[in-house]
Amino acid sequence: MLTIYSDDHRGHVMKGELSGGRFVPPFEKPERADLVLARVREMDLGPVEPPGPFDRAAALRVHDEGFVRFLETCWDEWSVSVHQGDAMASMWPARRMRHIVPDEIEAKVGYYASTAESSLVAGTWKAAMASAACALTGQRRIAAGERAVFALCRPPGHHAAIDMFGGYCFLNNAAIAAQAFLDDGADRVAILDIDFHHGNGTQDIFYRRGDVLFASLHGEPRHAFPHYLGYADETGEGEGEGCNLNYPMARGTAWASWSESLEDACRQIAAFGVEALVVSLGVDAFKDDPISFFRLESEDFTRCGARIAKLALPTLFALEGGYAIDAIGVNAVNVLTGYEAG
Repeated sequence: MLTIYSDDHRGHVMKGELSGGRFVPPFEKPERADLVLARVREMDLGPVEPPGPFDRAAALRVHDEGFVRFLETCWDEWSVSVHQGDAMASMWPARRMRHIVPDEIEAKVGYYASTAESSLVAGTWKAAMASAACALTGQRRIAAGERAVFALCRPPGHHAAIDMFGGYCFLNNAAIAAQAFLDDGADRVAILDIDFHHGNGTQDIFYRRGDVLFASLHGEPRHAFPHYLGYADETGEGEGEGCNLNYPMARGTAWASWSESLEDACRQIAAFGVEALVVSLGVDAFKDDPISFFRLESEDFTRCGARIAKLALPTLFALEGGYAIDAIGVNAVNVLTGYEAG
């Protein structure tokens, strides 16, 4: 299987993140991609190629233009102000406040942020562009005839909404790729999100649309980030009614229960009649992931890939979460090798 990868992700290095009331070393860091890439090469998964150029127009098909412009210019505005350190949100337009884009950069960061753990640095925009370019290049290779491609995306993307960043995500790589399949002529596309955390950004983008089926397997949002979306009764609105499938699961969920949700999601995808599949490949459902509470074993990810393969769809895998423990590479590549053997 072809892997699309860019070293430009290394420019996005946060100094730290807020967690439990403390400023701690970031969970989302370059070593995540290093571990996955090392495993891709160790297992001889296939060639590793760089992405093509970033397509800003493709990003604007799913993201608000003002938001994309903010990501492009945020660091320049922040770095020439009196602020020092990373560009991090410290205020938000909360309930009963005016939802307007202020002129002052500190307030602007808060307007476009959904969370406080994610900050922007000098290399964030270049890294986000490269990450989205990996997904788009993978999509184009599939459109040209590849059965499946792995986009080794960092930063991840599934928490990036129409006009908000957060959850370590800036551009929604999976959504951009799904839209590209539609723009290339597909009538229907599915996104299967197996990350432990709900893909709230992807849900936001497609919630009122009937051409993309979104299915997310994740931790019960009453107890797991992002908390405010991901409940089972969120099924879509308008043309999107019935096209949003959430599978929230309890603390300690292991393969026996998790795979039941996967099986139902796959049945729904098959019934929807899609022409291409994008998999938001998070592997933080692993039992030893530092910020999750599922109990999947490494071999379970192989089984997951094999089940996805049974859908017999052109498939783009885009890396999402799974944090810098050695097993992230093993687990991500297990999905891919399971798919290839399936």
